[in-house]
Order: sequence, then C-alpha cells, then structure tokens
Amino acid sequence: MQPHPTLDQLEILQTVAETGSFSAAGRKLNRAQSVISYGIANLEAQLGVKLFTRDGTREPQLTDMGKAILEEARRMAGVLQRIRARVEGHARGLESEIAIAIDSVLPAPVLIRALTAFEAQFPTVALHLHVGSLGLITDQVVNQTADLGIGGQLGEADVRLIEIGLVTMVPVAAAGHPLAGVKGVIPAEDLREHTQLVVTDQSARTRGQDFGVLALRIWRMTDMHTKHLMIRGGLGWGRLPRWMVAEDLAQGRLTELMIEPYGTVTNPFFAMHRTDRMPGPAASWLIDQFKSQLGCFNEVAPDGLLPGVAAAKAGQSKRQGR
Repeated sequence: MQPHPTLDQLEILQTVAETGSFSAAGRKLNRAQSVISYGIANLEAQLGVKLFTRDGTREPQLTDMGKAILEEARRMAGVLQRIRARVEGHARGLESEIAIAIDSVLPAPVLIRALTAFEAQFPTVALHLHVGSLGLITDQVVNQTADLGIGGQLGEADVRLIEIGLVTMVPVAAAGHPLAGVKGVIPAEDLREHTQLVVTDQSARTRGQDFGVLALRIWRMTDMHTKHLMIRGGLGWGRLPRWMVAEDLAQGRLTELMIEPYGTVTNPFFAMHRTDRMPGPAASWLIDQFKSQLGCFNEVAPDGLLPGVAAAKAGQSKRQGR
C-alpha cells in the first residue's frame, strides 16, 4: 500500500502550480529544483496519476486530475493553517468560541458589520448567536448560556453593564389605521380604544409588569419582527425601533404617532457579562466593535432618527417598554 501524500508534497504541488515552473517553485521554497521534481514524482507515484504534463522544454502544465488534486491540496493546507492559528490563539489566551445573546432591537446593520469585522479579525473563533428580547438576554448571561449579552438594562447584581450606544423606539401604526389619520398629539384616552401590540418578556424578570402600555386591549407576542409585521398589517399600534421602520415611514406604509404622555423614547443599549467571568480577547474586541458600529450608525442616520438623544445621555435610563 502506497504511503499517504505528505503536507510537504502538497505544498510543493501548490507552489509549482502558482509559480509555473519547478525552478521558480524551488526558489520560492528555498530548495533545489531537483528536490521539487523529486517531490512531484513521488506524489504522482503515490497517487498513481500524472499531475503535470512535461512536453519538451515547455513549462509543466496541470492535467485535469492535477487540477482536481490541487483544489483538495488547497483545502488541506487551509485546514492546517486554521489548526496552527487555533493553537497559537490558545497560547495567547484567545477563546475557541463565544456565545452571544442579542436583543432584536439592535440595528441589523450594526450586527452584520460587527460580525463581519469579527470574522476577519478572529477567523478561528466559533460564534454561537442567540436572538431574543428584554430579560431573556440577561437570563442567558446569568445562567452562562451566553458569554456576552447585547441589550437594554434589566438590573442584575452579578452582571456588569457597558454602555455601547442608544436605540430609539417610535410609536407607529399602519397608514390605514384610524390613529394614523389623527392630526397632532393623540390623547391617552383615544389610544386606549385601539389595540396595542406589545413584546412580552419570555423571562421572569418583568413578570406581572407592563411598561408603556396604554391601551385597554393588548395583544402580546415574543419577538419584535412579528410585532413589526402585525403593525404593518393594521392589527394595532405600538413602538418599534426607528431603524426597523425607517423605510416603512419613508414609503408611507407606516405613520409615526404623536402620543401622550410620551411618544418616541431613546434608551441606552449595553453589552453585559457576568462579573465573575471577564471577557477574553475576542469578546472584549467584539464589545468595542459593537460600540463603534452603533455609534457610527447613529451619527450617519438621517435627521430625526434619534430625537431625545441629549435627554437620554443626561440620564434617561428608565425603561419605557416596547
């Protein structure tokens, strides 16, 4: 039985293919041309196929089988590089994986940009993403289902909060909803007559409590995206993240409501972790990335995207409900 090809032979194969000749491959690998030729000959003998054609003085050309083997060799080399990078990262204290709980209120562009940058910076660190809302984010951090949480403030003695930015919630209704036709500020007594859609907390942290609920008739759901679809469908009114409804407002599918006693609210958003489990290098980097991306997102947003920012920065941290 022929021995298996070695990683050294596969590296020689890749280098010959990339440089176009045995001599150029030898120079790149700092080896004699005879060593390169011998390595390719041995590899061909072990596999029982020709990898290169060698007609006269022409430079070696990959055969069809050689091209197929080259693709596999590149995959194997990539695996080896990841193994080396993972071992080197472990030696530096780099996490092998990170679990993150994300509140769906976080702007989707911020999430995508932060994770794209994370993938480029830490290609060997696996990521587990949990998406939820309200107290569920804190619960997952406390019970160690998640290493990091990204969400609003729900007090917990064993959790450290790091403010990373602001998120604005705006009351809206479908363009055809009766409230959308009201001019000026809508009194609280008028709101009570129309169904309010509210995201309910799946955790026990706010059980029995309602925040910002004004209507007599309430429909509850467990996620923000379902609420968005139901409001667009005219089933009720409620608050949604401004980033989520920006296009709907611009296209006239939704109408922003002016309501009493408060309408649009801007609240702080936090990264959180257990006080007895400090974030590792990759998790710490990711916290900074979320802060940077959320800050940039807010700064470049259209005028009016973040009304009340000054008040929020001055200390408006009271949670106003969803």
